[in-house]
Amino acid sequence: MRTKSRDIKNAIKSYIERIGSSGGNCPSYSEISGAVSTSKSNICRYIAEMENDGELVQTAYGYITDKMDRAASDTQTVPVLGAIPCGPLEEESECIEGYYNLPTSFIGHGEHYLLRASGESMVNAGIDDGDLVLIRKQNEAEDGDIVVALADNLSTLKRLYRDDERRCVVLHPENDYMDDIIVKDVYIQGVAVKIIKDVKRI
Repeated sequence: MRTKSRDIKNAIKSYIERIGSSGGNCPSYSEISGAVSTSKSNICRYIAEMENDGELVQTAYGYITDKMDRAASDTQTVPVLGAIPCGPLEEESECIEGYYNLPTSFIGHGEHYLLRASGESMVNAGIDDGDLVLIRKQNEAEDGDIVVALADNLSTLKRLYRDDERRCVVLHPENDYMDDIIVKDVYIQGVAVKIIKDVKRI
């Protein structure tokens, strides 16, 4: 019985850490119950024991493991801006819907924010509706980069190409059923560097 208890506790910790490392919110008791194949009442009992033993730490965002707590000092707080807003992002502070603490090793250097993907225009690039896209703030980008571009007073997440011959900019959707957006000029608001998958789709 002791071995089984230890195995379940390890499974609970592993699941919480996996969800946390993917950028997801702390899973519910029901989600943990399904992941480790035991009853919700057992999960409640195990989590209470693990909290008493210091293996889990309760925060404002839910439970984290002792391992995650030790690593928390090497994280950055990144705002989630929700759907891509109209107008310059830096003027859209009311769009912030929350914050994630992400490991510095995952983010890299620079200033970042998260956008929640909306729609199917970038599915061929692995960006599905509901995913979080980590954006590094910068005003320059290379051809082929996936960028947040402001064009005609609307922001969009597309792959960037410059057509010098036609003197235009091509914003290319990664979806075989959608057409390119052709504009004279764009303002680059950031470049996509990571995708955090919606855990409900995994």
